[in-house]
Amino acid sequence: MSRIRKLVSAFVLLVAVSLPTASSGPSGGDIDLPEHIWDKASANEATSTLEARQASSYDIIILGATPGGITTALSASRVLQDVNKPVTILILERSKHIGGLPANGLGATDIKTRGATGGLFLEFVNRVKSHYISKYGADSKEVKDCSNGFHFEPSVAEKVFNDMVNEENGRVLVKMEKQFDAKEQNLEYDAVDGRVRSIAVKDLKSGTMERYLGKYFIDASYEGDLIAAAKIPFFVGRESEDVYAHGGVKEIGAGKVYKYWGGEEAEGTTHQGDNTTQAFNYRLCLTNSGANMAPITKPATYNRNDYVSIIKDIVTGCYTSKEAAPYCRRDLPAGDSWKTIPPTDVAPGAPKGIVRLTNMVTLPNGKNDANNQHMTFISTDLPVEIGNTLPQIGHGETDSRNNDPEVPVWFRQQVTGWGLSKDEYTDNNNFPRQVYVREGRRMHDTLKWDSITASHYALDSHAVRKREPNRAHLDGFVSYIVPKPYTVPIGVMVPGPRTDGKPVKNLLAPVPASASHIGFSTLRMEPCWMALGQAAGMVVGLFLKDDPKGVGSVRNIDVPRVQNALLDRGAVLVYSSDLAGKSAAEKKKIQVDALKKARRSNRDEEV
Repeated sequence: MSRIRKLVSAFVLLVAVSLPTASSGPSGGDIDLPEHIWDKASANEATSTLEARQASSYDIIILGATPGGITTALSASRVLQDVNKPVTILILERSKHIGGLPANGLGATDIKTRGATGGLFLEFVNRVKSHYISKYGADSKEVKDCSNGFHFEPSVAEKVFNDMVNEENGRVLVKMEKQFDAKEQNLEYDAVDGRVRSIAVKDLKSGTMERYLGKYFIDASYEGDLIAAAKIPFFVGRESEDVYAHGGVKEIGAGKVYKYWGGEEAEGTTHQGDNTTQAFNYRLCLTNSGANMAPITKPATYNRNDYVSIIKDIVTGCYTSKEAAPYCRRDLPAGDSWKTIPPTDVAPGAPKGIVRLTNMVTLPNGKNDANNQHMTFISTDLPVEIGNTLPQIGHGETDSRNNDPEVPVWFRQQVTGWGLSKDEYTDNNNFPRQVYVREGRRMHDTLKWDSITASHYALDSHAVRKREPNRAHLDGFVSYIVPKPYTVPIGVMVPGPRTDGKPVKNLLAPVPASASHIGFSTLRMEPCWMALGQAAGMVVGLFLKDDPKGVGSVRNIDVPRVQNALLDRGAVLVYSSDLAGKSAAEKKKIQVDALKKARRSNRDEEV
């Protein structure tokens, strides 16, 4: 890797269409990211190289083989499967693999109410379950651990996504190692017609630039690269609590927040907005199954100072609940005598063993989805500065607790035997190939319209800064209960006018959708993104079915028609417990009636 960019300055430069310049990173310091996230050279190559290469043309071009990008392609393909004209749907993916985060460690599906999201997401879940039943038997431990298909190994997620794409009879083409940089010169916009005409990507194998013409474009990237290049207004950061206040009620969890885990907000909370972004991380696939365990080794550039404060936490049992606060203030005995403090003399409820370091969810075949631990002050999320390559981050956090001589022997014994899964990411030293970008650019617009999916998860945002003295938790690490499923309006993925006031009629953004930071903290879950992708594919698929020339405008969507088509394909637009046990026709009627009632209510409010 020839060049490393600092994350925050690079990330803000990457998205600086409507943002002030950032002064420092969310951690109070800069963070290293690999070159491919910001490649200035590729943009400079575009003009000379593109003129010499013939452009390829497609009906639909999707940036990102994320789950949302895949469901967009599948949805459009199935709508258009009976048209006479051949359909060409292209997914451009930067890496060598499809599937986004579910294929890179996010094996524990984030959804509070199972059944709140249906359609292609539920098809994916059912295929996962069928895989484990077919391979291991209905009564196997693997089937039990897959939790009805909601928990899965990374390799299984990738396999299922590949199967779904391959069954589309050639209508969906995926091109790997195609990198799109969020630069204006990499997107051709027709100001007369208000349409994106083409985008330019860098082929990572040859280093050459390639141009692709399309009728409709979908931004399914986690980073929101396409909307940035198209000059769609967006935001990166946290809004203050007053920005989306409604009826005198301020937005919960907005802005700068320090909150005890499972408790109230604490000292230092101002609810003021800023340009910090919730942390990224790697979702490791860990196991303590000896035959399949690859030991975690210490990175060459490991910096102990980034983690050393957790040693006192281990001894005292200090963690991020209010009940643990008195233990966090305890002083350790002088000298080495603190090493003899027994593991029982810690705060009640303190996480133990490997769970002190990472939140673990059981997956089939003795594996675990290892995520950042919300009860620990040392975050396994980025930003963490322990070297000049990202893979060292996950290695450093786990390895240091196991081998550091200052860590009590009893704790080292608790975490001994854990390592990476040998049969995952075999082309990448068993380490996830993709960093978890929880939140990148978000569109900002006021469009709402009607629901195109139901969803359900907590308001859940990860930290934006490293540990600070005498704070209840890391800044921005919050979770608020959402009591019941909610609906997501179609307008969240429809771009507003560009920064120059001109429209963009043929672009949808189901992943970098329009939402506040706190709103996005629940919308950003993969089930919801997959449902938004299915709706986006339905919109452009119906446009092409009506007119193969591709003249439809996303600002003029026949929403009831799209809703009806989604319901016919098993999507859930309005969740109710009444749907359980009902036939497909009955489920559709219940939801259609609910949508009609909602429209009447909205009209009454407007009057």
